[in-house]
Amino acid sequence: MSRLLRLLRRGLDATRGAWPALRAAYALVHQAAHILGNEEGAEGATVQARYAAHLAAMRAARDQLGALGPAIDRFLRVSESYWPGLFRCYGVPGLPRTDNDLEHWFGAARYHERRASGRKGADPGTVVRGQVRLVAAVATRQRPPGADDLLPVDLARWRALRQQLAVRHQARRAQRRFRRDPAAYLADLEALLLKPVLPA
Repeated sequence: MSRLLRLLRRGLDATRGAWPALRAAYALVHQAAHILGNEEGAEGATVQARYAAHLAAMRAARDQLGALGPAIDRFLRVSESYWPGLFRCYGVPGLPRTDNDLEHWFGAARYHERRASGRKGADPGTVVRGQVRLVAAVATRQRPPGADDLLPVDLARWRALRQQLAVRHQARRAQRRFRRDPAAYLADLEALLLKPVLPA
């Protein structure tokens, strides 16, 4: 124990000069996390204004942090890159604040898909219809859908989504045809390419 104590004292003595800057940088980052935590339940615009003011304070304090200045620069750059979607969760009830909660939902949907299909890997249908399947899986776990939920609200948008899914499905069918018989698939493509175009 005495040897361990000597090692710790030697390490603390060697890094004594870095501790004040480290404490100050930690306090700044901790305050940013506290603002985004929004324990008092303020509105999104209020949280955004507080966070913008805090980032300005971090930018002003950057030069006093010595070697940790580049770390503050990186923190500011990352905050600015996330800015467009950073405060949306405060205006939408039930929207998770972090990606961790969303990852949990997608992981659970993947797990149930594997259990239902018996596949060890991802279901190819998720690639084609994932945009619909994953949202439906998450939504139905919140509450069972009623008859009104199944009616399309915006018919044009529903048709556009169906068209997107049909295009993806056609691409998957083409991949399957190519894997089964590449020579025949390429011959069909070549025949389509060389087919004379009738004048209009």
